[in-house]
Amino acid sequence: MKYRTILVALLAVALVFTGCAKKDATPVVEKPEFKVGLVTDIGGIDDKSFNQGTWEGIVRFGGAHNLVQGTDYKYLQSGAEADYVPNLSAFADEKLDLIIAPGFLFEMAMGEVADSFPEQKFMIIDTVVQKPNVVSATFAEHEGSFLVGVAAGLQAKADGKSVLGFLGGMQFPLIEKFQAGFEQGVKAVYPEATILVDYAGDFGAPDKGQALAQKQYKAGAYIIFHAAGGTGNGMIKEAKERSEKGDIRWAIGVDKDQYTDGQYGDKSAVLTSMMKRVDVAAETVSQMTLDGQFPGGTVMVFSLKNNGVGIPDSNPNLSADIISQVNEYAQKIASGELVVSEIPAK
Repeated sequence: MKYRTILVALLAVALVFTGCAKKDATPVVEKPEFKVGLVTDIGGIDDKSFNQGTWEGIVRFGGAHNLVQGTDYKYLQSGAEADYVPNLSAFADEKLDLIIAPGFLFEMAMGEVADSFPEQKFMIIDTVVQKPNVVSATFAEHEGSFLVGVAAGLQAKADGKSVLGFLGGMQFPLIEKFQAGFEQGVKAVYPEATILVDYAGDFGAPDKGQALAQKQYKAGAYIIFHAAGGTGNGMIKEAKERSEKGDIRWAIGVDKDQYTDGQYGDKSAVLTSMMKRVDVAAETVSQMTLDGQFPGGTVMVFSLKNNGVGIPDSNPNLSADIISQVNEYAQKIASGELVVSEIPAK
């Protein structure tokens, strides 16, 4: 009896420990040894536009693979163009698996650093750098801008307004693609409309953006579309402040959905946004690189056909009829039935 009691006790203890072991055991998620870095342009990481959108794609990629922010994925902020080469080189010295630079302003710096670090993998967004260790991601900005032009034209026409505006950052062919698409979209549905055009000469100056917006709104602009990065935030601010006072004016955002940036109370001064899916580009190339399929030396084009550009899924300020017409034009462009020019009309 004594030995039987001891045996039962030992079995009970063993079952307790076994149960605890099963209860405490948690599946181990494999974390890949992969590091990706973003070097921002002068707009900064929180520009509510281009840099922020790219970073969001990296964050999404990092979260999907259990990577640690600040260690496995991180960013360096550039305060001036002079920071581009040092920042890119700093990440290259760390031998990150992928270094991403968003913006055509990086073209010269990327070419230089890619030559200095031939084994390093780079991605540049918005321009093409012909190097075997660089993948270039470009966008059909003119196609997406055509769609917001259609929305702006239809909204202005419905509200009895005839003046619209475009605000660019710096006047380069890339930004002129936004202007060209917007103008064609407006004219497709509202040929009589007048479109004011101004360039700030800066992507990181909200005060200049607000001043130019004041100028255009005073000249009668009802809706302004910006392709100016952080500078455009000043335009949105001006539209919001005027609308709050009852002088309803609209802003159209760029690169990401900027609806919340224009909020006042339960409304927003942002009519819609031209989505340039830099987040998708960053996430896609990061995944390809992790999978051993880094597309070095190639140019990847993100267009309406592959959902690289467009308008947000949710557009509270657009009527169902306007959205329907925008979608019709989107289908025509994606199919090739309608070709949008990349060059503004003279």
